[in-house]
Amino acid sequence: MLDLLLKVLDFAIPILIVIAIGLFGTGLLIELGLMQKLSVIAGPLFRHTNLPESCASAFVVALGSTVAANSMVVQVRNSGCINDTEAMLCALLNSTPAYIREILTYQIPIVLPALGYFVGGFYVGVFILTAIVKISIVVILSKLLLEKNNCKMTDTTTRKKVSLKDAIKRTFMKEKRLFTRIALVYLAMTTIVFYLRENGILEVFSLLPLANIFHIPSESIVPLTTYIASPIMGISLLGPMLSDNGISPVQAMIVLMLGSMFMLPMFGIRSLLPRYISLFGAKVGTKIVGISVGISVFVRLTILILLLQVAG
Repeated sequence: MLDLLLKVLDFAIPILIVIAIGLFGTGLLIELGLMQKLSVIAGPLFRHTNLPESCASAFVVALGSTVAANSMVVQVRNSGCINDTEAMLCALLNSTPAYIREILTYQIPIVLPALGYFVGGFYVGVFILTAIVKISIVVILSKLLLEKNNCKMTDTTTRKKVSLKDAIKRTFMKEKRLFTRIALVYLAMTTIVFYLRENGILEVFSLLPLANIFHIPSESIVPLTTYIASPIMGISLLGPMLSDNGISPVQAMIVLMLGSMFMLPMFGIRSLLPRYISLFGAKVGTKIVGISVGISVFVRLTILILLLQVAG
């Protein structure tokens, strides 16, 4: 049990530190009256939605940190400016800038050299397509489900100017209770997930039959299985098979799509679900993760079907 708790703390503490920085940082910027000015940058995209200006500001923050952006959405929701549906759509949109960061920091420097420009470029393209589909769905849902909301964050520039010292003090007093609740829920959820994984409850997939079903070499099951645990390791194993012609480019693409379809739900349960539930609560947090992961899996399933047609 002690070993389990140490693993949970080792995994959760760095994330909780980021959450704390995000909560405090965005809260401080709001107190200083700076956050509402950022929404102008995201204006062209948000003009096509019924989401309020406060979500546009959070989206800009998401270019740097998704956690900080979602912390901001929570603050805006708690102020009564937006409802749960608007918060959910804002959070879904906040997840899309992460694709840009991942392409620059992971896809280009790691995936392209490992898989080559053809298969690696395909893999990058899947990420771009997923982001486009997710943004499009949020735009459509905002039009169908929401009326135009013109609610803005409190314009602190109309109040008496707050000193940095007072802003820091007020931010700390406002955010410490929220962070305590987030930390407790996140640690509890993470402990449950780690316990289930260590007892083999999450390891429910038998992947060997997939080789025959999807017409891929049996040797590719090793990188496929490894990909589910670690995409970087799976890609590293798949690269040599491609260079030695042990697997065709189309078969490699099939392996990548299959691996993603198994990995994404597990990643959602292990990493995203505790984080979003701790921020948004069980109902809204579960919906956000379910829809986000569902969109990503749907895109990969659609591409997988097309690849199987090509492989014939």
